[in-house]
Amino acid sequence: MGGYILIILIALVGMIVQSKLKSKFKYYGKIRLKKGYTGVEVAQMMLEDNGIHDVKVISTRGYLTDHYHPVKKTVNLSEPVYNSNSIAAVAVAAHECGHAVQHARGYKWLQMRSALVPVVQFSSSVVQWILIAGILLINRFPQLLLAGIILFAATVVFSFITLPVEYDASRRAKKWLIEKGIVDQEESRGVADALKWAARTYVVAALSSLATLIYYLQIYNNRR
Repeated sequence: MGGYILIILIALVGMIVQSKLKSKFKYYGKIRLKKGYTGVEVAQMMLEDNGIHDVKVISTRGYLTDHYHPVKKTVNLSEPVYNSNSIAAVAVAAHECGHAVQHARGYKWLQMRSALVPVVQFSSSVVQWILIAGILLINRFPQLLLAGIILFAATVVFSFITLPVEYDASRRAKKWLIEKGIVDQEESRGVADALKWAARTYVVAALSSLATLIYYLQIYNNRR
């Protein structure tokens, strides 16, 4: 029961953080950058300034779907970010380029996360069914639930490794934007605020996955 309550509490916190994130990006999405740079322009400048010439900046559909693809070597900016010259757009564009810089510099936490991607992809495709079957057959075949727990633990590790990757990308983004004079002091506070709430969604996701793992462990430990 304790694990179940913990999951509910973290889920509620997650909803609050997501709501706050959307409101922050909506707010900073209305404030135009004084120098007028768009998301795609900032991304291209940051890549160029860091000597990265093999990464393309492309537009992708959706809202808050921005990401860096290390295999395809593309910085994918959502439509509201790609062509916008808002503080929110510049913050997101620089953050995603921060991942490209991590990749180019061999950032160890990004390498660790990338190495876990195949494991997490496999785990995500089967773990739900293994856990359900394991719970139903817990008295007859407890090893099945244990196998599901081990697979799920891989996703928990992945979630926590993601945290330093995201925070470091934001740090690189903020530092570069300020040093290159893309944003002034007032605008830099907006960038930091927007990225802070974006990072918190990853913290909540990591805690949620940990709480879920604890819940399954309790079921396994209490099987008798």
